[in-house]
Amino acid sequence: MLTAEERQEIEAEMTRYPTREAVCIDAMKIVQRHRGWVSDESIRDIGELLGMSSADLDGVATFYNLIFRKPVSPHVIMVCDSVSCWIMGYDRIREHLTARLGIRFGETTADNRFTLLPIVCLGACERAPAMTIDNDLHGNLDPARIDSLLEACKQI
Repeated sequence: MLTAEERQEIEAEMTRYPTREAVCIDAMKIVQRHRGWVSDESIRDIGELLGMSSADLDGVATFYNLIFRKPVSPHVIMVCDSVSCWIMGYDRIREHLTARLGIRFGETTADNRFTLLPIVCLGACERAPAMTIDNDLHGNLDPARIDSLLEACKQI
């Protein structure tokens, strides 16, 4: 069930769009901000509020890679795997992160601090290779910079 706060935020967003269906991504982002991810139950509840089927909402959620359909850790790392990042050292960055964290893409560390995900493009080609941690963009990556960023997350 959507909380009163989630429902209120979604209804406020509906005033900005010509149709209820148009707010579906924002509605899922609101729920995700509150819960960390978007469950099947949340999809159903959003669908009831917006007059959309769960299948339609799930189709949007699985297409839009910033909607998490399963639980993630407090620190989500998304590594850009665009052509520019590949050319500028994506393999080295991926290998360092997977070794340092002890996980592969799509997994969460045993201590539940980090989830590692690929992302098609971060739009930071001039700073390749790039990644985000908790939606903060970091570019011109090398193993030492990554280690520093991961240590900063442990301080939080």
